[in-house]
Amino acid sequence: MIIYGKQVCLYALDNNESSIKTVYLAKKGLLSQEIFDKYKSRIKFLETKWADKMAKGGNHQGILIDMQDIKFSNISQIKQGNFVIILDGITDVGNIGAIVRSAYALGVDAIIATGVRQLNYGAITRTSSGALLDMPFLVTNNILDIINELSQVGFKSYGATIDGIDIKDAPKSPKNILILGSEGRGISKRVEKKLDTKVSIKMKRDFDSLNVSVAAGILIDRISNG
Repeated sequence: MIIYGKQVCLYALDNNESSIKTVYLAKKGLLSQEIFDKYKSRIKFLETKWADKMAKGGNHQGILIDMQDIKFSNISQIKQGNFVIILDGITDVGNIGAIVRSAYALGVDAIIATGVRQLNYGAITRTSSGALLDMPFLVTNNILDIINELSQVGFKSYGATIDGIDIKDAPKSPKNILILGSEGRGISKRVEKKLDTKVSIKMKRDFDSLNVSVAAGILIDRISNG
């Protein structure tokens, strides 16, 4: 997996040493002396044109890292937590990355992506500012099976829908699932039927909706601290 960009690469260098294979530098002076010495045997300098090619035109800021692929969690591990997010058909890597970033910062225990065949984990790592490297993550096909398994160990499910009750008024549980659907389609009807509670964020002005990643951050905070 290739990641690039100064912020996410520095995060990986600080927190994920064992996963890093090679550090590619197209500029000097990007790393502190301490970090440079730590990874000296794994650093390779290259011309900017080759860095551009590796980043496929992305803004690499002179640094790229080749690292081990994301290691997925399993459902048994995820059941040990208290707050899980399930993504129902969300495919946009920018939104997923932003959700992962907020979820990690706000104490969510795991994220499960469903209804997707393949995700660009390098891009999600980048858009999450590196949070994906430390967030338990699972990709699975059958969302209903996952909801059933989690409900059997005490999780209550909250689904973000336009017609849901205000999240401030929703009943609270020690173990929570927050289900988020794609901006275009929302949560699938088959999932809606399995929800314990449909929730929404009540607006103070007449406006369609919030971006799913922004809504996720608000809902996570209100479920955790409401």
